[in-house]
Amino acid sequence: MFETPDELHSLQVLLDTSWAGSSNHLKSIIRPGESTLDAEQVVQVCQGMCTLAIATVTRRGEPRISGADGHLLHGRWIVGTHRQAAKARHLAARPGISATFMRGEQLGIFTHGRAVPLNPEGTSSDPTWPTVRDYLVHHYDDDSDNPFWDENVWYRIDPSWMVAYSTDPVGLLDQQPPV
Repeated sequence: MFETPDELHSLQVLLDTSWAGSSNHLKSIIRPGESTLDAEQVVQVCQGMCTLAIATVTRRGEPRISGADGHLLHGRWIVGTHRQAAKARHLAARPGISATFMRGEQLGIFTHGRAVPLNPEGTSSDPTWPTVRDYLVHHYDDDSDNPFWDENVWYRIDPSWMVAYSTDPVGLLDQQPPV
């Protein structure tokens, strides 16, 4: 777990305000204390790499969805893609993004926000990039000199909305492998 107490608090505020501002339909499905995860539970469930469905938008306003490795670090999703991928072009022009992490009907974490490039080509990187890069190199057990790191762009999703749903939050957490 990489989150500080302040980051966990911010994530909890985001989860609470997102749910409070949700539609009545969503509130009928996701009920606090019954089928929601709190910030600490979200962080626990999202250890390591999570396969996310990422939604971007084309220049004609058409939605596109694709898969991406996702890492929850400091209460924010980190996602990457090849610099020549369609989603990289979409995000460069229109940084709005949605991400979903699901495990069947047991878990759904839904996030909307803005993609912030951590290592943009030709400009200075985000100040958090060296630490994020070290984490990713270690996670993928890779050589930091591998050209992969220059060929890919990594983003932090700065969320404006996030909800976390589970049919059985306690059972889900009991199934988590030890960290």
